[in-house]
Amino acid sequence: MAQLRSVSSQRTIKLVYYSCNSPSSSRSLVAATAAATNNGKCNQKRALHTNAAALSGKAALLSSTSNSSSVYALDVLNGLRHQQRRQLQLSQSPFLCSNVGVGARSLHSAVNDQQQAEVALAEATEDNRRAGGGKQGQCESKSAQPNAGDQPQRDPLDVSFNDPIAAFKSKTTWELVRAYMVYMICSSEKLVEHNMKLLKVARTLLGAKLFVLLMKSSFYGHFVAGENRHTIVPALERLRSFGVKPILDYSVEEDITQEEAEKREVESSVSSAEDNVKDAGALPQYHVDKSFADRRYKVSSARTYFYLNEATCERNMETFIKCLEAVSDDDAKEPRALAQGATFGTGITAIKLTALGRPQLLLQLSEVIMRTRKYMEALVGGQGNVLTHHKTIKDLEQYYAGIGDNKDVQTFLKNVTSDKEGILHLFPWSGIVDEDSQLSDTFRVPDPITGQMRRLISQISPKEEEMFRNMIRRLNTIVKTAAELDVRIMIDAEQTYFQPAISRITLEMMRKYNKEKAIVFNTYQCYLREAYHEVVTDLEQAKRQNFYFGAKLVRGAYMDQERARASALGYADPVNPNYEATTDMYHKTLAECLRRIKVLKDVGDDARKIGIMVASHNEDTVRFAIENMKSIGISPEDKVICFGQLLGMCDYITFPLGQAGYSAYKYIPYGPVEEVLPYLSRRAQENKGVLKKIKKEKRLLAAEIRRRLFRGQLFYKPKGNYVPI
Repeated sequence: MAQLRSVSSQRTIKLVYYSCNSPSSSRSLVAATAAATNNGKCNQKRALHTNAAALSGKAALLSSTSNSSSVYALDVLNGLRHQQRRQLQLSQSPFLCSNVGVGARSLHSAVNDQQQAEVALAEATEDNRRAGGGKQGQCESKSAQPNAGDQPQRDPLDVSFNDPIAAFKSKTTWELVRAYMVYMICSSEKLVEHNMKLLKVARTLLGAKLFVLLMKSSFYGHFVAGENRHTIVPALERLRSFGVKPILDYSVEEDITQEEAEKREVESSVSSAEDNVKDAGALPQYHVDKSFADRRYKVSSARTYFYLNEATCERNMETFIKCLEAVSDDDAKEPRALAQGATFGTGITAIKLTALGRPQLLLQLSEVIMRTRKYMEALVGGQGNVLTHHKTIKDLEQYYAGIGDNKDVQTFLKNVTSDKEGILHLFPWSGIVDEDSQLSDTFRVPDPITGQMRRLISQISPKEEEMFRNMIRRLNTIVKTAAELDVRIMIDAEQTYFQPAISRITLEMMRKYNKEKAIVFNTYQCYLREAYHEVVTDLEQAKRQNFYFGAKLVRGAYMDQERARASALGYADPVNPNYEATTDMYHKTLAECLRRIKVLKDVGDDARKIGIMVASHNEDTVRFAIENMKSIGISPEDKVICFGQLLGMCDYITFPLGQAGYSAYKYIPYGPVEEVLPYLSRRAQENKGVLKKIKKEKRLLAAEIRRRLFRGQLFYKPKGNYVPI
């Protein structure tokens, strides 16, 4: 019976559609629809329930893609809705629903039939849209013909993210089968635990050619876009045709032993000028510890760079620039007015600051920033970043009044960064980022009692000063190239002992380059207790210094490592106590960003002064963002909120978002097969840790594979007609 009802519902929908392109009149449409649903009282009630429930949510879509005769179809649908309401009222009567078991089976059948009906209507709508794209349908009036000013194709968004068609219409059937196979393997703890060893054994047994073929038909093909900037172009174009944009990352990683990693990290994290006597104000968190020198420890979802020499950093810079060029597809020898690549000026490249310089310098700068905060707390009271104290130069002069007329103090006060609202920074960070300041001379503060200048940075040699300037030069080169190519840069977050320096340098790059739009984005890890305060502080700096603020919000990648290190070295755990607290932190931070965007819109200012990427695989967080956008009047067309997920993960979130008109991104790794094995190993580990998401993705994949099998669509060829926002 369920099959008969399903056939009945499909027949109704397809008759509504096919009559649109037939020479018959609207009267035959109405008659055919009525005849299809008139199969006896009991069956009519069930069929009306199925048809009307499926069709009512799709009427707008049908009307937007059908021609003029579809007006009659909508009249029929309205009649069906009315009959559905009446039949549901009758079905609730105790006289008509005495058999509970039958009612339950009928409801289950209705759900199945509704899914069948949605599929049929979606196919009919898609067929009609494609037909209208070439030769105009017989019942389409000339006034209804699309023109260049028409809105791009948009699909309704199912915020439950349970629509397999929307999730996988960009995939071939083979790609669906491959994805299902990959997720099955990721569900096996033993296989994932020893995945790197198994890959190396397979490489030895199969030889290079067969191994590459195996990887391209499995893990590599699923998680990686291609081997170089040229071979990834078809993947980028297909993404774009389904409303999704790329974040490119050249994902070649060194496969070095733990011993080698520890050796490199220790050697590159200690200054050659440092003596054996530790500064009394030294903070243990910002000094290397051999037991945690391998920064890959307990980290599966983030890439790690280990410093070797300055030449390696130069090569990393060149790699990042090639990523920018791959995104923009602009040839520097033939400059164009606009980017002409697959991303059309909407692409992003992700970089890590530890790839561009000696980690010791980031450790020392981070310690300077935290010691500066403690200095201000001791001087004026309170807690937090320097600008949160809202003190002025005159306030500082009063604190130093007991020192007398001290030339060094006057020079220090002259270099303090401030505006009419108060002090922003105690040090001239703009000079530091502009490559011309000496670190040893800059980071000194006056002792409030003696007036003697106290150094906040540990010893640093002239050679290391030069290394720091090289690191800043490399970053400036990358960001300047990005601005010229109209590509955005996202600077990834790293461990908390690096992050103060990374964020400070990134904010200065924003101040320098984000003058007309957001080119540089910082990353904030919401598993950290201070995430909300850090974002609010940086938003305040952007507002006061009048630059565009860009942020990527993530949950974070280093939680287990951070907790273990804090416990071993004896400093406060920087991580939120549990998953729920991290979710609350993420939502609180995102809500504050959205609130500030709304304030900008309300006062007539440019809302794009704040740009946020919701980089999350958590569908509850994505729903939270969408609901809040709607509640405060922020539309996807405002181009202030975007969403991002990894390639090969959570397609059921990314693609429906892009096809519904939201700004959606995929993080796109690429590189030669054998050189991205460490990346693939991490992806397998990461998927093992999110079995709930894998379970849902597998369920949706299986549903779509079955649908194509039963409908004879095994050789389906994806062809999208969406335009990313």
